[in-house]
Amino acid sequence: MMIPFFDFSEVHRELGSRLTATFESVMSRGHLIMGQELEVFEDEFAKYCGAKYCVGVGNGLDALALALKARGIGSGDEVLVPSQTFIATWLAVSMVGATPIPVEIDPATYSIDPEKIAEKLSSRTAAIIPVHLYGLPANMGAIRQLADTNGLFVLEDAAQSHGAMFENKRCGSLGDAAAFSFYPTKNLGAMGDGGAVVTDDKSIAEKVRMLRNYGSRVKYVHEVVGGNTRLDELQAALLRQKLPLLDGWNAKRGAIAKRYSEGLATLDEIVLPTVPADRTHVFHLYVIRSKKRDALARSLQEQGIGSAVHYPIPPHLHGAFSDSGFAKGSLPIAETVALESLSLPMWPQMPLEFVDAVVDHIKQFYAKA
Repeated sequence: MMIPFFDFSEVHRELGSRLTATFESVMSRGHLIMGQELEVFEDEFAKYCGAKYCVGVGNGLDALALALKARGIGSGDEVLVPSQTFIATWLAVSMVGATPIPVEIDPATYSIDPEKIAEKLSSRTAAIIPVHLYGLPANMGAIRQLADTNGLFVLEDAAQSHGAMFENKRCGSLGDAAAFSFYPTKNLGAMGDGGAVVTDDKSIAEKVRMLRNYGSRVKYVHEVVGGNTRLDELQAALLRQKLPLLDGWNAKRGAIAKRYSEGLATLDEIVLPTVPADRTHVFHLYVIRSKKRDALARSLQEQGIGSAVHYPIPPHLHGAFSDSGFAKGSLPIAETVALESLSLPMWPQMPLEFVDAVVDHIKQFYAKA
């Protein structure tokens, strides 16, 4: 049985003719940048998140960087980031001239550990970027309390958490601003790159609107030094077709995750995802941990079963951050998680018999081991 890690064809077959009709509609109007589809999507996604404003941008990395820049964070500032995450979280901080300061993650939830934040605070600390990794919200109650006490900007990295909830509030409404990615494999994915900044702060929204469009609010009038990073009309229109289906897709992901967890519960050799009672996990990824990760991944591949590693090298060990002062061994939780994590196949339309086949093979692997 061949089981891919992610099946694009199944995701888009569900919408089929609607996506084709949307494409033809946008093409026939001939307005491809900064038009009505973008404006309507921004309004719809802001409301979905429970926020006032949404600004569509070119990708999730730009969403993070523009939100920081709109807040005035730059050279001389420090931004607290999780020790293990996709490197974009750290890159965004560097892009605006600030310094990323890693805080170890909670090994149960894989998000920044609030209990370790205080020891990394300094007179230069300007912001915290909690990452809702794999689709599980960070502990935003504790993080907001620390941030409010110390006057820090909280920017959610919500690239993997479309629709996830903390204490019945959606990601995107839990910080001062949030950055989303619409990369094709995301829970809400475009047919190419895309991203958005979501916020209740009118000033941040207005600044991001300028920064994404050459620093301009009025054509050929450039108030600040900006760039070109806009969510185009076609991607916005396609995302509008998918947004009403997002909660249903997330529920299907949850059912698949439950099937995995129930099937694998008897294996002491692996660590399963943890979901605290105050949070809703949307399982962008279903990630287990195993000390035999690489051997298990090879065994799955031999049976035609896809898997992936998110993320094999923690940010501080990449060449891009070789001058950060954090050598190998300095962030042991991040390094252990990087060595042990394995993502199993997951997409909303994944048949449950596929889940059972993956579970059966993992059990067989450990029985032989």
